[in-house]
Amino acid sequence: MEPVAGRDVRGVLPEGLADAIRTTAEDIAGLLRGAPGTGGPVPGSEWTVGEAAAHLAQANALMADIAAGHPRSHGDGTPQSLAQANAQALAAFGERGAEPLAAMIEEQAGAYLDAAVQHPAQEMLVTPLGPMTREVLGSYLLTHMLGHGYDLARALKRPHMVDPARARLALPFMIEVMPRVTDATATAGLNARYAVRLRGGDRFGVTFTDGVVSVDHRLPERPDCTISIEPATFLLMALGRCAPTRAMAGGRVVAWGRKPWIGPRFPRYFKAP
Repeated sequence: MEPVAGRDVRGVLPEGLADAIRTTAEDIAGLLRGAPGTGGPVPGSEWTVGEAAAHLAQANALMADIAAGHPRSHGDGTPQSLAQANAQALAAFGERGAEPLAAMIEEQAGAYLDAAVQHPAQEMLVTPLGPMTREVLGSYLLTHMLGHGYDLARALKRPHMVDPARARLALPFMIEVMPRVTDATATAGLNARYAVRLRGGDRFGVTFTDGVVSVDHRLPERPDCTISIEPATFLLMALGRCAPTRAMAGGRVVAWGRKPWIGPRFPRYFKAP
């Protein structure tokens, strides 16, 4: 049982999701509260720590509003439009202080959880990355916090919070959004069947037919390539935070099958928004 603001989310959200959202927000807030300042750079990003934290606070508020049934527009789902919407939102929001942003991130994560137990979990909502239920939106919220939380931990030289349990809870969103983030140029004319197995039990299939992708919770028959991957590595690789070659060299990713050589190509077929 996972109480949220005095409510029981058992049977409303997938097991563990509410706790993961809450504790991830708390972990990020703890990073910020322990930071010597927020003006330092985030590795691999043009943002400072304060800007990344401000973006998280705004994104959590956006998803809480959507979950509460208040439509919000934020780009058209393409990486370019999302980046532009993020830049415009940051420019209009001046807060960069660690304590206020930490409090906002926690508060808005809680607001999503409150909304999730007050509305139908399977109702379809319009989100920045297409229609999805409140369950999948919660997985989206968690995924987004984990990606930027990982960045903040690296920037502040602190342990990150991306672990296998939380990475598995991000999978519903990842499966939902994969067709929307496929790189049409990279997959043009591609015919291939992948079986993806996350170590610990989760699995899904990805099939390309003349470049068109379909994703299924079931594995395809006679896959061309089977990929076995550690869950946290899968999430970080999908979010562009981990190089496939480095992960394969460390044994965190293994590919086999009739065409094992297409395994390393898999991440190139998608662009993280």
